[in-house]
Formats: sequence, C-alpha cells, structure tokens
Amino acid sequence: MAAQHTLDARVGEITERIAHRSHDGRRRYLDRIEAAAQRRPQRQALGCANQAHGFAACGPSDKAMLRAGEGPSLGIVTAYNDMLSAHRPYERYPELLREAAREAGGAALVAGGVPAMCDGITQGEAGMELSLFSRDVIALSTAVALSHQTFDAAVFLGICDKIVPGLVIGALSFGHLPAVFIPSGPMPSGLPNNEKSRIRQLYAEGKVGRDALLEAESQSYHGPGTCTFYGTANTNQMLMEIMGLHLPGASFVTPDTPLRDALTKAAAQRALAITALGNEHIPAGRMLDEKAFVNGIVGLHATGGSTNHTLHLVAMAAAAGIALSWDDFSALAEVTPLLARVYPNGSADVNHFHAAGGVPFVVRELLSAGLLHADAETILGRGLEAYTREPVLADDGALDWRDGAAESGDDKVLRGVAAPFQSTGGLRVLDGSLGRAVIKTSAVAPERHVIEAPAKVFHSQEELQAAFKAGTLTGDLVAVVRFQGPKANGMPELHKLMPPLGVLQDRGQRVALVTDGRLSGASGKVPAAIHVTPEALDGGAIARIRDGDMIRVDAVAGRLEVLVPPGEWAARPSASADLSANHTGVGRELFAPFRAAVGEAENGASIFAGA
Repeated sequence: MAAQHTLDARVGEITERIAHRSHDGRRRYLDRIEAAAQRRPQRQALGCANQAHGFAACGPSDKAMLRAGEGPSLGIVTAYNDMLSAHRPYERYPELLREAAREAGGAALVAGGVPAMCDGITQGEAGMELSLFSRDVIALSTAVALSHQTFDAAVFLGICDKIVPGLVIGALSFGHLPAVFIPSGPMPSGLPNNEKSRIRQLYAEGKVGRDALLEAESQSYHGPGTCTFYGTANTNQMLMEIMGLHLPGASFVTPDTPLRDALTKAAAQRALAITALGNEHIPAGRMLDEKAFVNGIVGLHATGGSTNHTLHLVAMAAAAGIALSWDDFSALAEVTPLLARVYPNGSADVNHFHAAGGVPFVVRELLSAGLLHADAETILGRGLEAYTREPVLADDGALDWRDGAAESGDDKVLRGVAAPFQSTGGLRVLDGSLGRAVIKTSAVAPERHVIEAPAKVFHSQEELQAAFKAGTLTGDLVAVVRFQGPKANGMPELHKLMPPLGVLQDRGQRVALVTDGRLSGASGKVPAAIHVTPEALDGGAIARIRDGDMIRVDAVAGRLEVLVPPGEWAARPSASADLSANHTGVGRELFAPFRAAVGEAENGASIFAGA
C-alpha cells in the first residue's frame, strides 16, 4: 500500500498560482492534443502508397505486423552520434528497442535523428553561440521525425544539455502520444573533481602547461557516458526521472551493462503498454502538467542542479501551455532544502551520488516532507511512490525493483530533509535596478553571498582573460560581461571566466560576475548573477554600467543593484557593441532568424511563440 503524504501548503499554493496563470493556455493545449488524438490516422486508413512507404524497409515480421495494423508502432527519435561520449552508447539502442517491441507484439522504427552538440567541445569557441539555439532546432527536428503520424508512442534517446529539453518540447508538440525518455548513463568516475579544478586554476595562472591540463581533462572525460559532474546533462536525467518520464532509478546506471540494457528494453515495452490501443493510455501532454513541472523545480533545488533549467523548464512548460516564471523558482527554493553535494557543489560526482542513494532517495525524502506532488502522473501511472524504488537484476537476469535506500550511503554527498546541507534550494532569483538574474548559491561560501564592489566592464570573456593575464584585475571587483544574451550572440556559456575569477578569489579579492550570458551547472565557487534580463542588446540596464560603478550582488536579499545616484543613472546612455564578428562563420549566419525571434531569458530564451 502506498504511503500517504500531505502536500506542503506553500508548494500547493505555488502550484495553484501556476495553474491559475496557465488556465487558458493549458486548456487550449489540451484541446489541441485531444483533437490530434481523435484525428490520429490508423495505419490501415492511410493511402496504400503512404502505408507502403512507411514499412518498405522493414524486415518480414515487422512489415507483416505494420501491414495488418494490429500491433502498436513505436517511433524512436535519437540523438546518437559516436563523437560525443554521452551519445555513443545509443548506437546499440535501436536493435534493443526493436527486440523489445517484437516481444511486446509491436514494431519499433527509428523515426528520425536530432543534432547533439557538446558544450564541452565548443566552450570558448564560436560554435558555443549555436548551443542554446540547438535546443529549438532539436524540437523542430523531433516534430519532423514524428510528422509521418504512423506511430502510437515514441521513445527519445538523448541526454545532454539542450538535447533533452529540445526533445521534450518536440514530444509535447505530439502530446497525444505517450513519450518515454531513455538515458545512456554516466561514464565511470575518473580524475577526482577537486584535482581537475586545481589543475585548471594552475593552468590559468601559467603554473602548468597545456600538456598537464590536457592530461587532467583526458583523465576526467575518458569513456562512453555522460560527464560525471552535475551539470545540465545529469540534471536533465534527474528531471526526467522525478517528472516521471524515465523508469524509476534509470538515470545514473552506467552504459553498456546488463542492467542498462534491461532498462532500455523495459522502457520500450512500457511505451507500447500505454498507447491509445490499450486500456492504460498515458499521453505525454496530459502527463506533463503543473504538478510535474513543480516536482521538477523542487528536484532541481534539492539537488543543486543546473541554472540552465531556469531557461529550459520555462520553455518546456510553455510547450504544454503552462506559464512558469522565475518567481515560481524563487518561491519553491525558499521551501526546498539542499540535499546533495555533487561537483561543482561538492567534490563527489554523479556515480557517488547514485551509490549514496541517488534519485530514489531524494524522491523518498522530498515525499516525506510533502514537497512533491505524490499523486503526479508518470509513465507508470498515477503516483510518485514507485520512484522511491531502484532497479536490480534478479538471479535469472529479469529486471525487478526494490525499495531504495532508507538512509544515505554517504552524508557528505547526500542527506535527508532532517539534516540538509542548507535549508533552502541552490538557486536564487535576483531583482533590482540592473534587471532580473539567477544566481547559484549551493557552491558559493556563505560569506560570499553578498558582494559589493566596483565594476570592471567587458564585452567578451576573451577581454576579461586578457585583463587577467595583464594583471589589471586588482582589488575587489564585479566583472560585468555583457552583450552575451540570446539576441546578441545566442547566449553562450562563459565557462572560461571561472578559472581566472577563481584565482582572484583565492588571492583574497572579493569577486563576483554579472552577465547576460550563461554558466550552467558548471558555475562554481564565484558568485555569479547570470541570465541578466533584459539583456544589453535589448535595452537592458546592464548596458549602462561603467567601470567603477559600485555593484551589489546580494543573494541573501535577492537583489541586483547598481549604486549610482538615480538621476545620473536615468540620464546615462546605453553602451553599444559591434557584434558583426559574432554573426558569421561556423554556421552563425544561418541563425540570424533565431537571434531576431528569440524571447527573453526569463521566458525561456525560445524562438517559439508563447514561450
């Protein structure tokens, strides 16, 4: 019998506020997917030429099943490539999924592929300016893959930063279909994270050479699977699990193992079990409601997840007709304790987190505190209680689930709600005369949660690095790196800022960063007000800052202020920047329509209307 959980009153109030705000948009969305379900073409009703094209390349048994139209058809949307470690394991998945579908009396076909780029490769390079936009390209690619309308359900093979959010947005455009997401899992642990961070800072100071840095990075990123730090890729997996799109406990099982393969096959069979052809129809668009998104935000705060999801969750929710705001994130952070310390918020990696109890433990603890909607719908049906269990292989090789850990296996990595690492979540929304921004506090020492210092203004991370190498970044300072928003240059991640700023902080300077760009889950010990909106190119106040202006970044009170007399500030013109070099080369010229159409960061930085 499932345990009874009383929902925290504040979580309930926030959910009701979201539902009220979203009422009309959500109703229109549900009506649309209901109409799509009614119009859903049966394969037998297709024109004969259409139908023949749809199964022409299939083997005899699959062709016979699809021709008769009696069994379910499963579409596979894959982000496979063998260049990126996280996606290389997906090479084997289509055949596993086909086998599983046949065992269930159906057929599985690869409907289409989506691009999968790696922010780790493009950091500091021109390609990073396509990264955020790749999310919306992936959503579009997913829609193209499913546009043949011959499928009864779909499974989605994707894991990294923009890929899962893009797949979710695309899946919600076909929200009348069930959707199951299938992870590939993290690579085994490599070089300890503290050592990797130490060598990066030594390289930034010129104390070790490129050979030492490359060796450290190669020992960190060394095999198939996701990178093991808790950035956007692994935050994606936690979200897919706590929002009910994964099988329980599936997120952090390592690749190419019998348990991983068993979970992959079981995911396909579950997708086929919840189509409209059976008695347990669970369409993705109905399942991903306000409760699911609140559960996702609570999980984000409780685990100290990636700041990128203050963009992605907003855009994902909008695709389901739900209007999230940063105020919802801030309000939920106030009642959600931080339960995990995973790099960059600690020294452990996701394998240590998983071994200590992982997502099932987090779900159990949050349910016990009433911080999750226990009655949320998942791919297993209604109720999150099943997500407190973890998968195992029985002696005969069959997949089974057992109760997850009742106690943390390592309280330096994972804790219960009775003794959290901090009483509030790892993200905070800032507001003030410089606009609105997000700050990740879970990795920042408490004595650095408030920084007041003069501004040093830059228009690129390369400018800041040059100033660091020249030795001009002396004294306390707030580094302002602007014209990095979505309209300006696609809102790249600015990870190359962290080693030099970390060095300055370690020297005893009080340092913070303010930017309309991104840092994601890899933002660490330096306080960073990111995603500043409105952005500089869109008339944001960040464009009026000058060197020497006193800036206050206050993560305690939630304020982001410039301490300039109001009259002087109001009369000051905005700076401009020549961004022409950011708009051509490496495909960037093709994305001019995206830069023109993209919305503000707080609205998900999306090109889609209503996002």
